[in-house]
Amino acid sequence: MLQTILAISGKPGLYKLVSRAKNSLIVEILDETHRRMPAFATDRITSLADIAMYTDGDDVPLAKVLESMKTLEEGKAASIDYKKAKGDELREYFAKVLPEFDRERVHNSDIKKLIQWYNILVDNGITDFENELQPTQGENVDDRKE
Repeated sequence: MLQTILAISGKPGLYKLVSRAKNSLIVEILDETHRRMPAFATDRITSLADIAMYTDGDDVPLAKVLESMKTLEEGKAASIDYKKAKGDELREYFAKVLPEFDRERVHNSDIKKLIQWYNILVDNGITDFENELQPTQGENVDDRKE
């Protein structure tokens, strides 16, 4: 599922891949409007499946981080208000989600964006993050096309 959920640089929120056109992708905004629009190759488009968080060891895929947030929040929206929270509060909250996160390379804005994305996904009923980590039957993780 996270492979079809997209972030577009310079545009707020998240988008769901609906279709492919000749020179663009057709995406649907994950909000109450569900408006569809084209996203072009000149837009910097990133699938959530391709994003990872910096840690003191290996980078952790976003799906694992989201699953950890879901466990912490018991499947509900985030308990912290990312818009009003101070930097120390954000880092303290994120340490509960991902204790080994790299405190130098993960910025407060990254944590805010992650919380915002988590809330958007939960609000839209997209909470099956764990299956993103498991290959489907007969599929090898290395054989996935991204």
